[in-house]
Amino acid sequence: MSESALFNTYASYPITLVKGKGSRVWDDKGKEYLDFMSGLAVANLGHAPDSVKDALVAQLDQLWHVSNLFGNPNKEKAAKLLVENSCADAVFFCNSGAEANEAAIKLARRYQQKVKGVDRYEVITFKQSFHGRTLATLTATGQDKVKEGFQPLPEGFRYDIPLHDIPALEAAINEHTAAIMLELVQAEGGVIPVDPQFLLDVRALCDRHGLLLIIDEIQTGMGRTGKLFAYQHYDVEPDIITLAKGIASGLPVGAMLAKGDVVNGFVPGAHATTFGGTPLAMAAVIATIETFLKDNVVARAEEAGEYLIAQLQEKLAGVPIVDQIRGKGLIIGILCKEPVAELVSELHRRGLLVVTAGPNVIRLLPSLIVTHEEIDTAVNQIAALLTEQAAVNSVSP
Repeated sequence: MSESALFNTYASYPITLVKGKGSRVWDDKGKEYLDFMSGLAVANLGHAPDSVKDALVAQLDQLWHVSNLFGNPNKEKAAKLLVENSCADAVFFCNSGAEANEAAIKLARRYQQKVKGVDRYEVITFKQSFHGRTLATLTATGQDKVKEGFQPLPEGFRYDIPLHDIPALEAAINEHTAAIMLELVQAEGGVIPVDPQFLLDVRALCDRHGLLLIIDEIQTGMGRTGKLFAYQHYDVEPDIITLAKGIASGLPVGAMLAKGDVVNGFVPGAHATTFGGTPLAMAAVIATIETFLKDNVVARAEEAGEYLIAQLQEKLAGVPIVDQIRGKGLIIGILCKEPVAELVSELHRRGLLVVTAGPNVIRLLPSLIVTHEEIDTAVNQIAALLTEQAAVNSVSP
């Protein structure tokens, strides 16, 4: 029996973090780390941003929780901020990215069946995608490893379509297809950005066949790619958008947004949540979004992302184990020619927190307020380690 009372569901790193501020965190032994994980794209404003902290402290003296059967000014204000800064017309708040994607799948099915009056329920997704850990969202995920031991999987999903393969996608569409769902950067799948023409073609397919386009912005939303939402890089508007991670600076909040007639797919009783949209959580959402807008955080993230990629390209040029640097904004992957798990652990030991994205990719997710000095520090550490590893490889028998 393990000493921990927790389920053994995480292969955790041997580090216990107890404090964070900005782009820095500290462990229980007092060691300082430069955080290029941001809680997996959650702490987009850095750790413990003052504006969000102040809003939470003020709300703690007011009201923490109220049933969704009553009015909630904070929830209304948070939804209005999202609608005003996106193509959406309505918002459903929940508690996580998986719940947001679950809501999107339910809305797509119900809209097709109850509003359009057609027998459509199937959702098409792509290989290497990641959409969550509920039974529906892990089925939608295009990675076999998350499905092991959970059979039988729910019906109504196609998740074997290669990304950027329009003929395969079109061939998968049938009379029961309700929606196509995709990430604009496959984060867990290796930090793979979607080609702009592919997204245009997907939108055209949806329009031609009467399908909904769902954009999973759980990891790419809230400024991560250099736009408030990743779809804003493209000349395409989705029908449904899902958000979580960076939307509330660390509080557990998810959101599902929809536009136009699709909003009518949900009516009272069709979908609900106990904890989604509480006054306390919405105070964090409001403060996070208002800080983004007031401090021009998204533009800063775009510039910082360009600088980070340029520095990586310069410092890693000619390092033989590096195959490619890819990404968008401040979600960046370093594709290597060998597994990177031990390299990631070594960077942790040297004081830089990064994470993998598949076996051969080092994923960088710094806060959106990261400075050039912090970027230089991180890039120099990565370059030094990968250069050392390449030298070791060259003398190995």
